[in-house]
Amino acid sequence: MFEVRHLATLVAVADEGSFGRAAARLGYTQSSVSQQIAVLEKAAGGALFDRPGGPKPVRITPLGAVLLEHGRDLLAREQAMTEAVERFRAGDGRIDIGTFQSVSNVLLPPVIRELRDAHPGCDIRLFEEETDEPDLTALDLMFFDGRLGGDIEHLKLLDDPHVLIARPGDFPAGPVGLDQLHGLPLVAHPAICDQATVEEILETKGIHPQFVFRTVGNEALLAMVRAGLGAAVMPLLAVRRDDESLAFHELEPALPPREIFLLWQAGRTHSPLAAHAIEIAKRVAAGLAQVS
Repeated sequence: MFEVRHLATLVAVADEGSFGRAAARLGYTQSSVSQQIAVLEKAAGGALFDRPGGPKPVRITPLGAVLLEHGRDLLAREQAMTEAVERFRAGDGRIDIGTFQSVSNVLLPPVIRELRDAHPGCDIRLFEEETDEPDLTALDLMFFDGRLGGDIEHLKLLDDPHVLIARPGDFPAGPVGLDQLHGLPLVAHPAICDQATVEEILETKGIHPQFVFRTVGNEALLAMVRAGLGAAVMPLLAVRRDDESLAFHELEPALPPREIFLLWQAGRTHSPLAAHAIEIAKRVAAGLAQVS
């Protein structure tokens, strides 16, 4: 059985050509170096060095050369593994994050920026999907606008209120009654996730808008609002409040806000990078909640 520390001693003796100089390099006594080489020779079944005696350097034997070649390789891999573990513990590993459109545009960029600043060597992979049945199997974290069943941990980040978006002048300034949505031409997301919830609530209240266009793209919806195709009921994070080409109206009574969560598989041990990402996301979301 060959131990890594014994192989390191073999390399030192071969490099230095002397048991004494190898001992000085490694911080051992010369007798300790001799003992370690003896252990290797016993394991290998033969002499690893020719010892001419006197001031002449020791010479590696053919058997010793075989061990030396593979020993150097093993030591290099052991060093690479040690450095990789140290980088991982420092947060310079890989993280896979699931996201969706509004989070990708508003919440996630400052999270990524701070992660990059704190861990320049980290490997961040993002996966965006608009679905009501996300798969967390290959992900460390996922941003999602709802709760999931199964063994999933849920960290609520913020409430995202719904607003009516229209062209300036289409409605009087101020709140718009929810009943005014009945029969109103609306552009909307596909009826999944939060959009499905909104439409179910309107249905229970007997309010039936006229959906004239559906798309997953926030900008496409807003472009159609500007073009006059219809208004839109959207979560606040999906739009820019400083867009003067659009008017924003609160709804009365208000619809329940969209809940944005950070999800991960229950019982999973977070990497340092993922743990840091969670803390940053909580802080960024708290700041967004104060602005809303």
